[in-house]
Amino acid sequence: MTTDFTPYIAKAEHLGRRFALTAGHYDETGEFPFANFDALYEAGLLGLVTATEHGGLGGGLSEALAVVSAVAQGEPSTALVLAMHYSQHYGIRASGKWPAHLIERVTKANREGVALLNAAQVEPRVGSPSHGSLPETVARKMGNQWRITGHKTYATGIPLLKWVSVLAVTDEPEPRLGSFLVPTDADGIRVEKTWNATGMRATNSHDLILDDVAIDVDDVLDIAPATEGLKRDERLGAWYFTLVPSIYDGAARAARDWLVDFTSTRAPASLGAPLSTVPRIQDGVGQIEVRLATNRRLLRTIAEDFDAGRPFGSDSAATKHVVIENAILATTLALDLGGNPGISRDHPLERHHRDAISGKAHAPQNNMIRTILAKGAFARYAARKDEPVEPVAVRTPTRPRLVASA
Repeated sequence: MTTDFTPYIAKAEHLGRRFALTAGHYDETGEFPFANFDALYEAGLLGLVTATEHGGLGGGLSEALAVVSAVAQGEPSTALVLAMHYSQHYGIRASGKWPAHLIERVTKANREGVALLNAAQVEPRVGSPSHGSLPETVARKMGNQWRITGHKTYATGIPLLKWVSVLAVTDEPEPRLGSFLVPTDADGIRVEKTWNATGMRATNSHDLILDDVAIDVDDVLDIAPATEGLKRDERLGAWYFTLVPSIYDGAARAARDWLVDFTSTRAPASLGAPLSTVPRIQDGVGQIEVRLATNRRLLRTIAEDFDAGRPFGSDSAATKHVVIENAILATTLALDLGGNPGISRDHPLERHHRDAISGKAHAPQNNMIRTILAKGAFARYAARKDEPVEPVAVRTPTRPRLVASA
């Protein structure tokens, strides 16, 4: 039986409006939005993409995109943590890398309460594994345990995570690279509060310190010779390249909504009419609408292609590039049109802008995406430049002779 996701998307839209009422508080204090995840669990949304045989709804990328986008318009930090949770749970369902006992453990907890899951891969010295370096975090095999020691940065959502998938290298004679499922209540785990970013302040993406943390020897998600490097499933990468930019698009949509409300209700005495009647304002809002419409179509197309099993190649990476840039440009333009009220901390517009520009921090950065796309273009050229091509024969059309009338 096919699940009707319409009620769940409607719940997400309602929660997004509720989350917007307290988003300013979380931005100002930097506190983690625990209550938002209680509400998401009560609405049945934490299991949106979990497999139906494990008590989830079995949603795809299109449904995840709709929910994350709705939440992001209200409180984008909550949406980012939720997006990471969804990406991990879809990986459990589709990657084939999770052993049965870990699938049961994680999905059971997800059914019974708020049990968030995320990966920890970035490190202070190494940076993101997308740059090609191996992590410095080490897993040592001792009897029937792995003992893990290392330092991870940007552990998004760490105050509420129940597990972290930690990327580490083994200390074996022939090292292996793998992801180790570590419970956050394990002995030897410490959170170092380092997150003090300009935007997305409530994600609490602090550092995670692991000091000889012990896990069962079988609690490994994927492990292979380190010489092979980190292998990513290109198709599953669409979840990251779609859900992450949708968060910053959501911030831009919230900025647009504030601007439309402000200019529709603000009527300066010198004008004698709302600001929304001014051609410059209309043109500016129209420019924002063009960028947001482009974002919506790009994100939806990648999600629909993924769910339908259609190829999309590097288009998903290009989508991340375009959508985040459009979100930043849209909120920048909104600030310009909003004037002094727009930059006042009494209003949310400047917060939406700070949240949108935070999208630049997500790897791979735009210059790397452009390099990947350029190399692809050159490779395609090299592959086809020597292909024999038969020209289409040139034919001069035969026209009937004109006969003069008598």
